[in-house]
Amino acid sequence: MQQLAERQRDFAASVLDPALPMPEGLLGPDGEPDAKRFAVYRNNVVVSLIEALQHAFPAVHRVVGDDFFRAMARAYVMVQPPRSPIMLDYGAGFPDFIRNFKPAAGLPYLEDVARIERAWTEAYHAPEASPIDPSAFSEVAPDELPAMRLELHPSLRLVRSQFPALTIWQMNVGDGIPAPVDLASGGEDALIIRPAADAEVRLIPKGSLEFIQALRDGRPVLAALKEALTANYRFDLSANLSDLMRAGALVGYSLAQEAAQT
Repeated sequence: MQQLAERQRDFAASVLDPALPMPEGLLGPDGEPDAKRFAVYRNNVVVSLIEALQHAFPAVHRVVGDDFFRAMARAYVMVQPPRSPIMLDYGAGFPDFIRNFKPAAGLPYLEDVARIERAWTEAYHAPEASPIDPSAFSEVAPDELPAMRLELHPSLRLVRSQFPALTIWQMNVGDGIPAPVDLASGGEDALIIRPAADAEVRLIPKGSLEFIQALRDGRPVLAALKEALTANYRFDLSANLSDLMRAGALVGYSLAQEAAQT
């Protein structure tokens, strides 16, 4: 078994590293070693992984262009080959890789654009859940609201950028039209969610990310509000709760009495 495992590791390493020789024991249809056939196979594997990344990060691809993207993706494939047969998982580390990819240093927002795209993929494939009917909150007394805990949709993802990364992403997907962007105009926080058939990406106001993160950590509304006000003293609780309901981000709630009984 150990010998088989070693051969598999050698094979995987040789597939991704053209500097390594063809593994011993590989034979062509004629029963003889065939380095050219293996080179074709190696190239097909790498190209397929690059294309998988291109499909998963279309905005990044559009921003940098085909040649740059393929070179960057190839470098990623060389150092981070797939660890799972589920290709949906591949590319999770691509945003971090972009941050440390020196040729992309002149595009400091690119990492965050990639994070939005990765969050979109994760949201799209997240478990289903039914958003709560807003009328359900009519049963909650005003004095119960501060201790209420809100349950968020499992597909919800958050991305913070110190750059207008969401604006850049929007201009580089679908029918978006690229245009000059003032990188000094300020950062953007994005909420990514799939309440129905497709994932949606929304710009959220300052303080909302802290509020949502606190809710996701299981903290009651009042504690989450304090976090939001620390980030933005003008944070509007009512408006943000309404926005979350419209986005389909709330799927349930529990009151202090209910939480104490569980």
